[in-house]
Amino acid sequence: MKKIIIPFFCAVLFSVPAAAQQTSAAPAKTEVVKSKLTPKEVIDNYFKALGGKSKLEAVKSTVIDNTLNVQGMDVTMSTKKQGNKFRSTQNAMGQQVNQVFDGEKGYIERAGQKTDFPADNIAELKKGTTIEALAFNPSNFQTVTVEKADGKDYNVLSSEKGKFYFDNATGLLYKSSVGEGSVVVANYMTVEGLKFPSEVNIEGKGQKLSIKTTKVVLNAGVTDADFK
Repeated sequence: MKKIIIPFFCAVLFSVPAAAQQTSAAPAKTEVVKSKLTPKEVIDNYFKALGGKSKLEAVKSTVIDNTLNVQGMDVTMSTKKQGNKFRSTQNAMGQQVNQVFDGEKGYIERAGQKTDFPADNIAELKKGTTIEALAFNPSNFQTVTVEKADGKDYNVLSSEKGKFYFDNATGLLYKSSVGEGSVVVANYMTVEGLKFPSEVNIEGKGQKLSIKTTKVVLNAGVTDADFK
C-alpha cells in the first residue's frame, strides 16, 4: 500500500486546522474586499448551514465509509469516531491498514506490525471532536474578507493555519487552502438533518486525491472497544 492515508484528515478537510495543513492557494481571478461579517457570524452561519450547532453537538459518534482514489489506486475506508478517538480501517490491493487513537495515544497497524503515532501528531489529535466542524473557533480569526472567484462570493477566514472559503450564498465551507495544496468540498449529503461532505478533492505536492462518502451513521455502531 502506498503512503498511509490518515483518517482524521477527512474530517478536517471539511472543517479546521488539521485539514488545512494539507491545503493551497486561492481561486484564480480573485478580487478581495473586506467583509461586513465578523468571524463569529461566518462560523455561526456555517453551523446553521450544516444543520444547527445544537444538533451537531448532539452527535456523540459517527461511522463514515469512504471510497478514495489516489494516483489510480482505489481504497475503501471506514472510520469510527467518538470525541477525539478514532479507528480507521483502510483496504487496498489486498492489504489492510488500521489506524487507532484512544484519545491519548495511537498506532498504525499493517501486516500485524504496530507503529506508534509520532509524538508531534498527538497534540493535534487530542483536539479532535466527533464533528470536526465544531473545532472552528472565532477567536482564531481576526478579520473576514470577501473574495470573488468565477462569479461567486466567498467569505474567507485567514489564520496561520491557512485560509477557509465559505460560500456566501449557502454558508457552507467550500475550500481550505495553505501552502502548496488545496481541499475542495465539491458536494454535501444530508443525514438525519445534518450535512456532511460527500465528495472532496485534495491536491498538493504534485498529488491528487478524491474522496467519496458512501455512508454516514450517527450515534450507533461505536463502542470503547473500537479504540483499543
